[in-house]
Amino acid sequence: MASSGGSGSALSAATAAGGSSSAAEEELRVLMEQRRAKRMLSNRESARRSRMRKQRHLDDLTSQVAHLRRENAQVATALGLTTQGLLAVDAENAVLRTQAAELAAHLHSLNDILSCIRSNGAAVALTVAAATATATTDPLLGFDSTAFDDLFRSSPEMFQLC
Repeated sequence: MASSGGSGSALSAATAAGGSSSAAEEELRVLMEQRRAKRMLSNRESARRSRMRKQRHLDDLTSQVAHLRRENAQVATALGLTTQGLLAVDAENAVLRTQAAELAAHLHSLNDILSCIRSNGAAVALTVAAATATATTDPLLGFDSTAFDDLFRSSPEMFQLC
């Protein structure tokens, strides 16, 4: 629009000159038409560049969406595998805790047996010695002290000392 103001002053200068005003007006109209055509062409080119930028931006965003979807699928797969591993480790830990509790109970039982043996060791030794002496003096009993000792140690529940 600023150029139309400048061409208006050129138009007034041409009319002030007088007789050659129609030729000057025609020249001015042609000049304005050229400027308008140039402006339209410039606007079209600017719009085309703008559409191209917009299309490039849209293509970039589409590419980024595809990349992020692939990455998301990979993360979801890794999460699934990690979750499966966690469940397996949890199950194994539960088994190990149960085994540890069983072993602790067994150890406690064995410690109780040892404690009883230590506290009653002399009485047991006397009982075994008496049984051995009886076996050697009474051939009808046929008592084997080593078999008795093995039986006693292998089945502590049967021979509660404490």
